[in-house]
Amino acid sequence: MSSTFDLLTLALLPGPGTRGAAALAGRGALEDALADPEAHADVLGADAVALLRSGAARRLAEEEQRRASSLGVRVVGRDEPDYPALLRRIFDPPPVLYVRGALDAGEGETSVAIVGARACTPAGRTLGRAIARDLASWGATVVSGLARGIDTAAHQGALDAGGRTVAVLGSGMDVLYPPENDALARAIVEKGAVVSEFPLGTRALPHHFPRRNRVIAGWSRAVVVVEAAARSGALNTAHTAVDEGRDVMAVPGHPSQPSCEGTNRLLREGAVLVRGAQDVAEELGLEVPTAAPELAADPLLGVLRADAPASLEELRQRSGLETPELLARLSQLELRDEVRRLPGSLFVRHH
Repeated sequence: MSSTFDLLTLALLPGPGTRGAAALAGRGALEDALADPEAHADVLGADAVALLRSGAARRLAEEEQRRASSLGVRVVGRDEPDYPALLRRIFDPPPVLYVRGALDAGEGETSVAIVGARACTPAGRTLGRAIARDLASWGATVVSGLARGIDTAAHQGALDAGGRTVAVLGSGMDVLYPPENDALARAIVEKGAVVSEFPLGTRALPHHFPRRNRVIAGWSRAVVVVEAAARSGALNTAHTAVDEGRDVMAVPGHPSQPSCEGTNRLLREGAVLVRGAQDVAEELGLEVPTAAPELAADPLLGVLRADAPASLEELRQRSGLETPELLARLSQLELRDEVRRLPGSLFVRHH
């Protein structure tokens, strides 16, 4: 067992990184390694050895603890009881997590990551939020990265249900990114946690996000990708999940939509197809209330008929919805097999 202070000291050192920390863990007590850094110079590196020998490393850790406390941020070490158990088992778990909110070490079996494109479609945003809302209402913890687009929708959906959600940052806790999600982050703290492995003051740089993505995947039992381009951070999260033995699921998209190219490829590679939260729950064995919602409860379904196709303009007039929201809702209902699209952009109720 390593003290949180020793782990923080190690995390702040230049050189070893999380893999170096994992290597040191296999050599005995961390306290002994920090006290005799020359014996582990092959892992620590010359700069880290010098900082440890001079006492500067300890002073840096003390100052970091003080700054974190002044900001209302808790530093949680890998060996503390509330450090997420599932995350602790990945190849290179963060030595420490900076945390606002509450951790739950045992939530791994019900944690689901929902990630996707920043520049998502209205349909993707609506579906991502709906999946998160339903899963959270059934007791799952929704994990995502607080980014624009699908991540934001996922956190909002969990909050809509009054459920638990965790946001993992690619920056320090005092450098929130994107800044427009500050109010969302504060709401998440009340119902879950905002966390980061990066020291205070760390900016959101591109090479930080793959590290952030491995935490998202490692925190979760499954990763659901709602939309992703051919090259994207969401795909990076999915591939990391595969490496860690987690389930990967994806929402299919139209082949002509660039933001769906990555998700369609995941499905070809064997990801579980997701049409809605029910598919995720069934795959993971989550308990779902037996009483299904009535179709008529959806106002859009209420203006659709099975025997009379309606155009977009007719549906817009009947529902009062603006076109982007209308298209998003129709796409969601199509995925649930509750609406059929006919030639000529006509729609009918399927049941």
